[in-house]
Amino acid sequence: MSRNNIKQVWALLMVLVCVELRGSDRASAAPICVHGQAGCHFLSLADLFDRVIQHSARMHSISSDLHSEFEQYVLPSRNHIGRINRHCHTATILTPNGKENAQRLAREELTEVILKLLVAWKDPLWQFHQNMVHQDDFNNFSSNKALEMSYMVHELRKGVEKVADKMQHLGMISNSLSGLSSPEALDPSSDTSGESQAMSDHDLLYCFRRDSNKVQNYLKILKCRIVPENGC
Repeated sequence: MSRNNIKQVWALLMVLVCVELRGSDRASAAPICVHGQAGCHFLSLADLFDRVIQHSARMHSISSDLHSEFEQYVLPSRNHIGRINRHCHTATILTPNGKENAQRLAREELTEVILKLLVAWKDPLWQFHQNMVHQDDFNNFSSNKALEMSYMVHELRKGVEKVADKMQHLGMISNSLSGLSSPEALDPSSDTSGESQAMSDHDLLYCFRRDSNKVQNYLKILKCRIVPENGC
């Protein structure tokens, strides 16, 4: 069996494991809800925030590990040492620079920024994983990390949408975020797919590490503004 075939088998096994785990979760526990409906597991807003923050921390940790592995093992083999050309496809998304600027944003605006970043990374990360499967520079472990990041972005976006739904239900933010679940809805004038495909692997990892750190920090800031009595 060739190396590329082995990588594809590993990727398939990862997908099957994820599906199996999700299936067992559904079988052993009621679905999470935000309004206390019958037949589901109710979580407070503080609990929902804790979940998405922990998830974002894990995602950023994986992105940092993969970026470090790339710089240590892949760049030298490609003779890219010293070449810096960092262009992020999310540069068109206006994000607050620093904690103080993030705190000045309205709750709705900060939530929207978080969702915009997560939506913008869904397709690029999946494509990046597909590219890794067919490259000899990456080992199976690194390829699996890329696949995991792709799934984590999707799951984190769903978690943040639950947080936003809960805040709307409690009257903490307006309903202006309803329906923001696609790149077109989040920013009709933004088409980042072409730009992301033009990025190098190194740029993509650098940019995702940067953006995942932003998401984590923005979530912490938002939580402290909404539920300051819980861990702030």
